[in-house]
Amino acid sequence: MNVRRHIPTAAVAGAVVLGLTALSACSASDAADRKNGDKLNVVTSFYPMQFLAEEIGGDHVSVESLTKPGVEPHDLELTPRQIGGLGDADYILYLKGIQPAVDDAVTQAGVENTVDAATLTTLEDHGSEVGGDEHGHEHEGEEAGADPHIWLDPVKYAEVAKGVGKSLEKADPDHAADYAKNTDALVNRLDALNTAFETGLKDTATKTFITTHSAFGYLAERYGLTQEGIAGIDPEAEPSPARINEIHTVAKKNKATTVFFETLASDKTAKTVAEDTGLKTDVLDPLEGITKQSKGADYIEVMESNLAALQKALGAK
Repeated sequence: MNVRRHIPTAAVAGAVVLGLTALSACSASDAADRKNGDKLNVVTSFYPMQFLAEEIGGDHVSVESLTKPGVEPHDLELTPRQIGGLGDADYILYLKGIQPAVDDAVTQAGVENTVDAATLTTLEDHGSEVGGDEHGHEHEGEEAGADPHIWLDPVKYAEVAKGVGKSLEKADPDHAADYAKNTDALVNRLDALNTAFETGLKDTATKTFITTHSAFGYLAERYGLTQEGIAGIDPEAEPSPARINEIHTVAKKNKATTVFFETLASDKTAKTVAEDTGLKTDVLDPLEGITKQSKGADYIEVMESNLAALQKALGAK
């Protein structure tokens, strides 16, 4: 994953002031419109949060994502208008530890109905095996190694969905019954996805997969797999000869066949490692955004594509 550009708090605060000034003229009218029965104004940080808000909120919410399609979420830089607009939101859903710029801006916004998805389940440490955290650097405001990629485990994602449903019921009690119904429907779909992964990965020739982005710690743990990340290496950079040798040794020992890369980053590292180790390459999507290159139109479809890719790479029987 690309090394993040941390934005100083002072700069964020200044942008907040500029954004609030730019939007102050329409704030009053926006608030009046919402009181007159318009949809709940929901702002989300990036795609996994957007999907939850849209699925659970249904017709009662208007959802905006701060991260546009095709933008690498970790490197997101917010405009003053985006930061200022956070203060006008009725409800904010984000995941602390993924996007430092968003974490700072959300704190500045001070919106009452603000939900950090990381508090709705238990974060675990998947970073010890790769040194530091799963990206090779620490998350701002998080303990080193705390893995925020909870949405790639359907079970944990379902836990988050339940929490989001409850919080929307609280934020908009007039439509609580619909939020509860939509939450149940989504959780059922996630339960079915979990069952598909359990069944599909139960009997495989190998349990080891190699990836340029070590985002799949929760998924690996859930289904008894071993993720071997090419740790601390920017997707755009050449891996060291020593690391390539290590990957070759691991692949040979554990009969791994494939180096996975992601849709929002270059496949350069994966191809370099694959060429030097005789392995194949394929996409394993960390679902940080949906683009035309995504193998599916939404979270469920892309996760099903991920399952198919893993079954092929691991030799599912």
